[in-house]
Amino acid sequence: MSKSIAVVSRIAFLASDVLVDAQPTLPATSQFAKHFHALAGSTGRRPVTFSVPSGGDPASTILRNSSGVPLSSFTASVTSHVAVRLVLHAGELSSLPLVLHISVVDDLSDILLLRSAVPFFLVSYTTQQAHDNALLASRLAHAEKKAVVHVFYEQSGGELEVSADDEIWRLLHSENVAPTNGYHTPATTNGVNGHATNGTNGTNGSHTPSEIDSPTPIDSPTDLITNETSNLYQLYEAAVLSTISTTRRTCRPFIFRGVDDPHTVAFVLGKLPHAIEIDGVLFVSIGLLSPLSASKILRAVPPSASRVIVLEQIRRSNTKWTPLYLDITSILQERQASQRVLVQSIWFTDLDEIDLPSLLKAFHTTNLKRTSPLQLGSGTSSGVLAQAPHVPKHEASYNKILSYVLGAHLEISNSPSLVPIQGTIATSPEYALGRVRGQLEQRAQLISGVQALMATDGASPELHKLLGQWLLVKDDRIKSRNVGEQVIAALETARLRSTHADRVLALKAHFPARSRWIIGSDAWSYDLGSSGLHHAIASGLDINILILDTVPYSTRHSADPHRRKQDVGLYAMNHGDVYVASVAVYSSYAQVLQAIMEADRHKGPSVILAYLPYQSEDTPALEVLKETKLAVDSGYWPLYRWDPVKEAKGQEPFTLDSDSVKNDLQQFLDRQNHLSQLVRSKPELAAEVVSSLGENVKEARRKKAAEAYSNLLVALDAPPLVILYASDGGTAEKYAKKLMNRAKARGLTVSIGTMDSMSIETLSSEEYVAFVTSTAGQGEPPQNGRTLFKALNAAALRGDQPFSKLRYAVFAMGDSHYWPRPEDAHYYNRPGKELDLRLEQLGGQRFAAIGLGDDQDADGPETGYKLWEPLIWKAFGVDNLQVLEAEPEPITNEHIKAASRYLRGTIVEGLEDTTTGALAPSDTQLTKFHGIYQQDDRDIRDERQAEGVEPAYSFMIRVRMPAGVCTPEQWLQMDRIADEHGNGTFKITTRSTFQFHGVIKRHLKPSIQAINKVLLDTLAACGDVNRNVICSAIPSKSRLHARVFEFSKLVSDHLLPRTTAYHEVWLDNKMVAGEAVKDFEPLYGEFYLPRKFKVAVAVPPTNDVDIFANDLGFIAIVDEHGELAGFNVAVGGGMGVTHGNKKTYPRLADVMGFCTVEQGPLVAEKVMLTQRDFGNRVEILTSVKNARLKYTIDRMGLDVFKAEVESRLGYKLAPARPFKFDRNVDDFGWTVGEDGKQHVTLFIENGRVQDEPGCDFKKGLREIAKIHKGTFRLTANQHLIISDIETNDVPMIKKLLAEYKLDNLNFTGLRLSSSACVAFPTCGLAMAESERYLPILVDKVEKICEEYGLRNDSIVMRMTGCPNGCARPYLAEVAFVGKAPGSYLMLLGGGYYGQRLNKIYRESVSEPEILAILKPMIKRYALERLEGEHFGDFVIRAGYIAPTTEGKHWYDRMGGEGEHREATTS
Repeated sequence: MSKSIAVVSRIAFLASDVLVDAQPTLPATSQFAKHFHALAGSTGRRPVTFSVPSGGDPASTILRNSSGVPLSSFTASVTSHVAVRLVLHAGELSSLPLVLHISVVDDLSDILLLRSAVPFFLVSYTTQQAHDNALLASRLAHAEKKAVVHVFYEQSGGELEVSADDEIWRLLHSENVAPTNGYHTPATTNGVNGHATNGTNGTNGSHTPSEIDSPTPIDSPTDLITNETSNLYQLYEAAVLSTISTTRRTCRPFIFRGVDDPHTVAFVLGKLPHAIEIDGVLFVSIGLLSPLSASKILRAVPPSASRVIVLEQIRRSNTKWTPLYLDITSILQERQASQRVLVQSIWFTDLDEIDLPSLLKAFHTTNLKRTSPLQLGSGTSSGVLAQAPHVPKHEASYNKILSYVLGAHLEISNSPSLVPIQGTIATSPEYALGRVRGQLEQRAQLISGVQALMATDGASPELHKLLGQWLLVKDDRIKSRNVGEQVIAALETARLRSTHADRVLALKAHFPARSRWIIGSDAWSYDLGSSGLHHAIASGLDINILILDTVPYSTRHSADPHRRKQDVGLYAMNHGDVYVASVAVYSSYAQVLQAIMEADRHKGPSVILAYLPYQSEDTPALEVLKETKLAVDSGYWPLYRWDPVKEAKGQEPFTLDSDSVKNDLQQFLDRQNHLSQLVRSKPELAAEVVSSLGENVKEARRKKAAEAYSNLLVALDAPPLVILYASDGGTAEKYAKKLMNRAKARGLTVSIGTMDSMSIETLSSEEYVAFVTSTAGQGEPPQNGRTLFKALNAAALRGDQPFSKLRYAVFAMGDSHYWPRPEDAHYYNRPGKELDLRLEQLGGQRFAAIGLGDDQDADGPETGYKLWEPLIWKAFGVDNLQVLEAEPEPITNEHIKAASRYLRGTIVEGLEDTTTGALAPSDTQLTKFHGIYQQDDRDIRDERQAEGVEPAYSFMIRVRMPAGVCTPEQWLQMDRIADEHGNGTFKITTRSTFQFHGVIKRHLKPSIQAINKVLLDTLAACGDVNRNVICSAIPSKSRLHARVFEFSKLVSDHLLPRTTAYHEVWLDNKMVAGEAVKDFEPLYGEFYLPRKFKVAVAVPPTNDVDIFANDLGFIAIVDEHGELAGFNVAVGGGMGVTHGNKKTYPRLADVMGFCTVEQGPLVAEKVMLTQRDFGNRVEILTSVKNARLKYTIDRMGLDVFKAEVESRLGYKLAPARPFKFDRNVDDFGWTVGEDGKQHVTLFIENGRVQDEPGCDFKKGLREIAKIHKGTFRLTANQHLIISDIETNDVPMIKKLLAEYKLDNLNFTGLRLSSSACVAFPTCGLAMAESERYLPILVDKVEKICEEYGLRNDSIVMRMTGCPNGCARPYLAEVAFVGKAPGSYLMLLGGGYYGQRLNKIYRESVSEPEILAILKPMIKRYALERLEGEHFGDFVIRAGYIAPTTEGKHWYDRMGGEGEHREATTS
């Protein structure tokens, strides 16, 4: 970091009222901006700050915002673009109180353009000079209302004394210090940094022809400068005196270093090494370039000097001789003829090339008269080759897509690769357009030449035919290239003596038809009328323009509001002949591909606007994704395509690919008659779609408020009670409703709602309000209370007191052990505690003390609630009232199931309700049984809430596919459903099935009908029933897999619910008239199971299904002939946990006996029925949920449970037989089965099947499915096996795998063994990222593994976003379970083949802590592990963690062992 930039940034920040900062080219970020941000947090000043993007016009921003401002400052690192833009407006800028602080490194060429355009030009060479001249420039601009350029060199060190903040303010506002008797007398002669005779950078006894030696009045006749220059110099000296009075250091226009009687004087404008000294040479560093004092120049050249050298640090000049050289030459012409000196010019740039010998040689060369400047070093006066600009990694994604779609035909006309040859101008749109125009003209000449050659007699019939063929296919990308190569070969062979043939060969590079693209930034969107972009749009040329907009949605308002970015899309559409598309690769990859292909086909200009929001190269892809979703969802960045060719054909030219459009775009559509018709005929295009949702929500709130007011009038005899709750998981809502029911039973008038349903204005009119809130994330309020929390905080900051009549009570719910570290203890019940204090701060009065519910208490939050509730009744005077009627029982899932008429509920009515994208809460519990979860996009939830619209509801659909096997036809159908109804991707789940996300309500029924069309369904894929039965993939054991596959299907069908509701709701089958025939569930009954039930089938030695994590597991036992003899039966496994609640825990299944294949389905039935009848159905109002089979077995005891199952079977199970597992990961690559057919296992990271730049997995698998004759097997580790491949088909499959990079297994063992659940943004239970974050974490951890030689070693790592355990994290060797955004539970010690639970090692870790923990642990594992020892076994043996012997003891000895133990709060 530059020290000089830091000091200049500080002074600019403290002295200025307006700051304008120019951003460098990405990926670099402004060093000035970083200091401004830090100063904003540490000082009391807040200047108005504007940021000008790279390529923008800083001068226009300065002019708009500096009118009437005492002082403005502009900061930038010098570039030719910045300099040119400032010069264009120099006349206006020069009369403003403005300081232009420009940092340079080794070249003053660009910034010297400003010298003649501004009154004052200062140059600083050291950090101290940069500090002092920044003060001087600020004083000068502030006092004289004129522009000052302050150029300073970037320095990382150097001595520095800084002025205090108050001193800077006093300097700006002090009166001028008058010089004594008209002379300039410095305060001291012994300064620092070369400002005086004996300075730090000077030489004792050096010649310093200052006023101290021979004081001369400023207006002396010997001063040969003009009156205007003289006046400016007087103003400069006055500012110098004021600055000296503040800094106590001199500020000199020239800095001298050398001897008193030199033979050579070198005027230096640039930075020379301090150590260089030459006998007889006086170096004069120029600190004040404008105004340039002639008298001081003359005095600096003593009579002993015979030579003057002007030494400038520049690479190039627009004129042969630089202005400074000409000025000094002109001034020295005033000397008497006898004192004339030889004046020469030397340029230099690189300090590394400047040393004493090179200077001596250069000075010797100047003894000769030269006709041009001398270049010192390797540079040339015409400039050096520029380096190709860096393409930021995020932007490279669009380059990859262009290359992928267009291949060898792509030509980027402003490619960065042209810069080293043609200079930086090669990347500008104007230059690129000229280049394209020239190429198209040359191709037109080629076509004319070919036609002329065909008309000559010298062409052979074969050549004539080839020329004709080329003319026919000249616009075809592939054929024009192939035929063109044949034409060239024929011409070179024929050697025709023809000018036409010579012309054609000279233009042979233009035979292939090319797709020409110009790629630019959103800076081109400013001042469209005069930009190169305008000329490209209006040119009519066949040119494609890709404009990248990188402004994040969340920072869209931080830019200069006057510097309005024009909408290039609307601008281009108004031309009528331009293809226009607006795309976003992180929203719809398929739409990007479609737009590029359509733009390429369009004969004329095409403009594609591409959204890519990021602030630096370090911005995670996850943040880019979230910002994109916000922008697209809100309508800020609509996705659309406009094809004028369609309009010419009478078709609609506009296609909207997203749900929302901007107002500007909507107005454009309304101006077009045909598009107005389109808007009316397709209501989803109307802007009312988004806005009406907000109005509905507001209307509902008004009705609720009116109803509450009506209840107030009815119950005048007792004060009404309003109960407001904030709840994510539903527990706080249950307590709020419990309080409501108990209040009504005591005769109170009660209303209830979420906190966000109440505004501060409405709340201020209430008299008694009880708040119930849980704790979310890292001490944050729940989602449906955050708006009110934010409003309360804002009111407190304003000092408002709106609650003078409000009386309130708060019940807060949390977990005192959720954040165990002492420094995190304040997160416990933080929302409730802060709410209690904030209400008091805003004028409210408590009518009951705050109640604290703790999950760690014996009865959970109930313990604290029982202490708090009586305080409510006492405040209302009903504490002694005896309640005779039974309090209404809260509605639970058991009630919903019983009243659902066998899973019908009101789902049909909900699907027909178009006023909302959601279903009723009770129906969302029932749709789980149909394989459907209601979700919303959590990335944009807060944004939509702020806009007053409902969440972006969508649904997840999970397919029931026993054993995870599907046909190619079924795969293709799943692919189509994802594109037509989902978000364009689908997921392979840990239950070996398909899962779709982003399905909106009106697409639910078509999606499920499409699934059923290929003989699959979604019934019982979720819910309190037996879910998808999974089995080992085992591709090498074809015959055995066939048996277990059939067995899995048999068990699945046997345990399937029998309700016809599924077919009525989704497949439009009608019930028997009058419901004459009632539904009946022979296995489940009307209540179904207490909780979900999972079955798996494993084939040793591979435990890829994690058999012990299931409620019921069948472990295949093979006899001595290799035939399936039967199964060991394991019961009681399960993964779900509630954070901090030790009554919940993961558990491994126990093996309780052996059954034959024929007995298997009946055994499964009886185990499930025993759970149905003995499982815990008590829905108590706590976070304890122990209804799974694992808790039933621990409560009953395995022996008792087994006896109950055997009694229902009517026989005893046989003793379990021996078996052995050795892994639970997949075997990747090719395998030959027993039947000779081949199988290939592909790595699909976290099961997400999608297309990405360079990784078109979804498309590749679609192409494979079109030709594959076997099956697809989905593994429980979220990977894919292309199975049963005939030998003859292997080459084609391998070709497709290679083409789409699906055969790439060059991954670390860690990555191949990793797994993650979906989590954000769709899962409503997620507390932290999982699927989107685990690959990023693996990137970093695998570098540690590779560092210690463990690249190929398998370490099972899993991650989930919540403790429910979908990715089976509690069996992994190392696992992370989300607790809050960026915070995870860390677990260690799981068994490599799923035979042992892991244990909590740290209760809260972030990424830096994870890496800090794992690095030494992995290093030690690499050095100390035993032969064949896996990581999970090692961490136990090495003493990091204790082994988990059974689920009930999971919490014992958690937190590490010995020296590795984590300290926790008591």
